[in-house]
Amino acid sequence: MSLDLSIDSDWTDLYIDGEWRPAAGGDTIAVQDPSTRESVAGVPAATEDDVDDAYEVAAAAQAEWAEQPPARRTELLQEVARLLDDHEAEIVDLLAAEAGGTTVMGHTSVAITADHLREAATLPNRMAGEHKQSNVPGKENVVKREPVGVVTAITPWNFPVNLAMRAVAPAIALGNAVVLKPASNTPIAGGLLLAKLFEAAGAPDGLLNVVTGNGSDIGDAVAGHDESDAVTFTGSTPVGRQVAATAAENLSVQAMELGGNNAHVVTADADLDAALDAATFGSFVHQGQVCISINRHVVHESVYDEYVERLAERAADLPTGSAHDPETVVGPIIEDSQREEMLGYVDESVDAGATIETGGGTVAVDGVDEGDSLVVEPTVLSGVENWMPVAANEHFGPVAPVIPFSDVGEAVEIANDTEYGLSGSVHAGDLDTAMDIADAMDTGHVHINDQPINDEAHVPFSGTNASGMGGYNSDTILQELTETKWVSIQREDREYPF
Repeated sequence: MSLDLSIDSDWTDLYIDGEWRPAAGGDTIAVQDPSTRESVAGVPAATEDDVDDAYEVAAAAQAEWAEQPPARRTELLQEVARLLDDHEAEIVDLLAAEAGGTTVMGHTSVAITADHLREAATLPNRMAGEHKQSNVPGKENVVKREPVGVVTAITPWNFPVNLAMRAVAPAIALGNAVVLKPASNTPIAGGLLLAKLFEAAGAPDGLLNVVTGNGSDIGDAVAGHDESDAVTFTGSTPVGRQVAATAAENLSVQAMELGGNNAHVVTADADLDAALDAATFGSFVHQGQVCISINRHVVHESVYDEYVERLAERAADLPTGSAHDPETVVGPIIEDSQREEMLGYVDESVDAGATIETGGGTVAVDGVDEGDSLVVEPTVLSGVENWMPVAANEHFGPVAPVIPFSDVGEAVEIANDTEYGLSGSVHAGDLDTAMDIADAMDTGHVHINDQPINDEAHVPFSGTNASGMGGYNSDTILQELTETKWVSIQREDREYPF
C-alpha cells in the first residue's frame, strides 16, 4: 500500500479497529508548526465514546493476538522497522513541522525508534516461564508468563516517535493490544504515524488503536479505563502523579517515566575539552527539551571560571533558527507557556544573584519576530546556587546554569538535592573518583565521561524518587507488560489431613 507520512497527508481521522474514522463529536485540534507559528494540520478530538470503542476492540483483538506464535509477532515488528527505515526522510520532516525538531533530533529519533523496534522483535522468544520444585510430594509447579492484556500508552511531545514506540512495540511483541493517546502538541508523530506504520505492516484490526485529543477531555477516560490492564506514561511529574492516581483506582500496572533535574558533575582534574563537548550536546540538543538532558552543571571551583567562559562561547556559536533549516542546532521550543515558564526561571534567578553570560532572550525567525518567536537563545548562567529557580526546577529548555563546588562530597550533595532522580553524568580525571561519585548519585542512571542523554533499547531505563516508577527497555519492560501464572500439577495421589 502507498504510505504518505508527510505533514500534508490526511490526518483527520482516528485509528480504531483497523479503520480510519472521524471523532464521534466531529471536532478537530489544530497542529502548530513551532518554527512558523502556523497551523499545519488538523487532527480529530476524540470523545469518551471513541475511547470506549478503542478499548472494546483492543480487548477483543488481544485475545486473538496472544494466540499467535512468537514468529508472527516478531515478523510484524521487523516489518514496521523496515518501513520506518524506508520513510526516514519523511519522518524527519514531519518532526520538524510538528515538534520543532532539528535535523539532528529527527535522525536521532528515527535511529532510537528503530533500535526499540528491533529489540522488541526479540521479546517474543524471550517470554519464558519456568519450573519450580514443590514441597508437596508428587507435585510439579509450572510458572507461565502471559500478556497483561490491553496496554494504555500515554506519550509526550518532546521525542514523540521513539517515546511512543518504546511502549507500543514491546507491548505488541509480548502479545498485548494497545490504546495509544499521544500528546496534543504532537498527535501525528506520536500517534497517527504509528498507526499508519502498523497498518501498512499488516497488523490485525484492533491491535493498535490511536485516540488523539486534549488530556483535559479524554485523559482520565484513557488512564482509568476498566479495560486497561497496564498504563505506560512519559511526561512531567505533576501530570504523572494524576495519571498514576487514576490508573491506581483501576489497579492497572504502571510504568512511569517522569521529570528530571539531571546534574553534570565536572571535577578539578577532568578533561575540560571532553566535559564541554558533552555539556554542549547534553544541554542544547533539541533545545534542552529532554527529560534526561543536563539541567545543572556542577563544576569544581578551581576550573569554574574557565568552564563558564568556554561553555558560554560554545553556546553563543550554536546556529539558531527554524527547525526546517538543516544547519540549525537550536530550534524552537514547543509552545508559549513553556517559553514563558523557562525564561521566568531565568529572570527570577538573575534577580536572586545569578548572571547571564550569554543568551536570555528569543531569536527572530523568518516570518516570526523576536517577540513571538519560540526560538530561545542558548543561555548560560554563572553564580547559580542550587536553590535558585533555574536550578531547582526542571526548566526543559536551552538553559545551562553552572553551580560551583569545593569538594566531591559537596558535588554529590548538590546533585542529590532535588526531588528527582532520572539521569546524570560525571567527568573526572580519575576513574575511581568518577565511579565513587556515580555510585553516590541518587538517580536511575549515570554516565561517566559522557552526558546524561542516553537510551539503548537493550539496557534498563528507569528513574528514582519523583522521576517515576517501573521502567522501560529489555527485560524490564517485558516484566512490566506480562504477568506470571502459577499452574501446579499433582502427578501422584496426595494425602490430605481430613
